Amino acid sequence: MNRWHGGNRVELLENGETFFPRVFEAIRQARREVIVETFILFEDKVGLGLHAALCEAARGGAKVDLMIDGFGSPDLSAGFLGALAEAGVRVRVFDPGRRLFGQRLNVFRRMHRKIVVVDGERAFVGGINYSADHVMDFGPKAKQDYAVELAGPVVADIHRFVLRAIAVGDLRGKGARWFRRRLDHTADAAVEPVGSAEVMFVSRDNRRHTTDIERHYLAAIRSARERIVIANAYFFPGYRIVKALRRAARRGVDVRLILQGEPDMPIVKTAASMLYHHLLHAGVRIHEYCERPLHGKVAVVDGAWSTVGSSNLDPLSLSLNLEANVMVRDRAFNAELSGRLEHLMRTSCQQVEASQLQEWSVWRLVRSFFVFHFMRWYPSWAGWLPRHVPRLEPARPPVQPGDADAPPQGPAAQTDAA
Repeated sequence: MNRWHGGNRVELLENGETFFPRVFEAIRQARREVIVETFILFEDKVGLGLHAALCEAARGGAKVDLMIDGFGSPDLSAGFLGALAEAGVRVRVFDPGRRLFGQRLNVFRRMHRKIVVVDGERAFVGGINYSADHVMDFGPKAKQDYAVELAGPVVADIHRFVLRAIAVGDLRGKGARWFRRRLDHTADAAVEPVGSAEVMFVSRDNRRHTTDIERHYLAAIRSARERIVIANAYFFPGYRIVKALRRAARRGVDVRLILQGEPDMPIVKTAASMLYHHLLHAGVRIHEYCERPLHGKVAVVDGAWSTVGSSNLDPLSLSLNLEANVMVRDRAFNAELSGRLEHLMRTSCQQVEASQLQEWSVWRLVRSFFVFHFMRWYPSWAGWLPRHVPRLEPARPPVQPGDADAPPQGPAAQTDAA
């Protein structure tokens, strides 16, 4: 893991209108295997589209595995899950949690990755969940987001990763044998070069890879000589990233942040704005995306390095959740992603000026002091939270309302808060 592979093809997919048709088509065309990991799967038109594609692939003879998060995807119906099982789709839930008085308590250390691997030959990685709020006809709250489609040698790393995730989460003790047998039966076909991009797959977990994504961000920021553009939905990074951005701006790098101006959760903008004084006074430019909620987690540095994935730059993603990004070294891809971000800044963002910020006061100084030290130490504090072994359980359709043993099935408002 964490190796650069040359000879890959990388295609940027912006928003659900581009992403969902491509993923559903790839799944339907699967010959041997489909593996999907997602934080959110809703039973709306997008979720039903994924459901139909997975069932078609399974009925066509492919081995189909779907992993969902127990917090992000809590309310799938018996009919939805039952139809998947009948078609032969194996559905597993990451860390399912019981409700207490109707409330979900399993908030921390979520499986936040969004990955698809088809036949060991094509992979999709990004920040887009399977819900209708990722397409424009959802309305003003439709999310702006990004993913990539990958082909080439790096897909073998992603394929091994998702298979190992299933094996590690298997509580029946058969995971290691299953993992070896599955690799034997599904050869990694994507070993021949198919493009010119160098790509590395990087994950974050709570065991051996706790800071991998953050380290790659830091290395890219510290090596920047010309330009850094980061578009991130939930921005409250640790002390090291803020310091690296300030230093880059002070040495003459054009550093720009695209953050939420119309957030899906108001606390997101409040948290990020606490850093505005520190960043603006160092020369960092901040652009607030105001057209609709920003959900992207992407960045470009100079003319070659880029990243796309599920990881925000906030305490949840950097210290708690299970995440996955790809790092790309390719000038053509960098230019395309840079162009998309430039378009956002030019047409849909408002630049924040230092003159717009409230004047310094005793309260702001005190708040700044506590924010600074929270940013500096929260990675260590997060380590005190329980580090349970990732747990995957087969999805069990909920008991229908009216049955004697029916658990609470009340509706739950859900946002992808990471």
